[in-house]
Amino acid sequence: MVEPGPGSDHDVIEPRGAYYRGKPVLSNTARMIEKNRLPKHIAIIMDGNGRWARKRHLPHAFGHRQGAKGVDVITQYCARLGVEALTLYSFSAENWKRPPEEINALMKLLRRYLQDKYKKLQDNDIRLNAIGRLDALPGEVRSVLFDVIKKTSGNKRMVLTLALNYGGRQEITDAARALAEDVRDLRVALEDINESFFADYLYTKGLPEIDLLIRTSGEFRLSNFLLWQLSYAEIIVTRTLWPDFSTGDLDDALCQYRKRDRRFGGRAC
Repeated sequence: MVEPGPGSDHDVIEPRGAYYRGKPVLSNTARMIEKNRLPKHIAIIMDGNGRWARKRHLPHAFGHRQGAKGVDVITQYCARLGVEALTLYSFSAENWKRPPEEINALMKLLRRYLQDKYKKLQDNDIRLNAIGRLDALPGEVRSVLFDVIKKTSGNKRMVLTLALNYGGRQEITDAARALAEDVRDLRVALEDINESFFADYLYTKGLPEIDLLIRTSGEFRLSNFLLWQLSYAEIIVTRTLWPDFSTGDLDDALCQYRKRDRRFGGRAC
């Protein structure tokens, strides 16, 4: 497919992989992964949209559009695999430092994505969730976001969580403040507080523990993402830029995950 040039109104490039009636088809590799070796909760730091666009002499907005299409494909693929939860680092608290025109393009893209993909979430029985300081998002984005969250609240197959205006340190600070208020108001006793109790004050309350973190574009940083929740997650970094990340790349990550010896501090056999 010929790549459109800057300013083109053509659609984004189709992500790589096999499809049937518009849905990604499970590969033989994916079908061979035993259910008990499949991560229940996958988190992804989707990095590289800007670099992907620059390599093609395209505006950053085009890279974000291509990345959004990848979100759709990987979400459906994870649901078909049987993954219980998928959490995507969509917009960090630090991303507000980017140029205003890029932020505006990202917010418009997010709103359009939510509007356009609502039916696919319903058809695939996927529940939408969002974490972060959501009050700071533009009003039109919050309105669509909360509407889709409400309408998909009964879906059971998988939970898709978008981390929006999210920062791990901010999350822990918010949780500590809420817990301190409950202690002050005598709703919680100090002796009741332990790790699992504190975890219920985090944005991710009710979600399974994260088993696997994937970071694209070759960067070896957590970038303030899910600092508490990633304590025992397996981490896989790929040099693939997010817009190029395919179902095959996810298969590769799952194969690596399957080979890891997850001891959680215990001894190897």
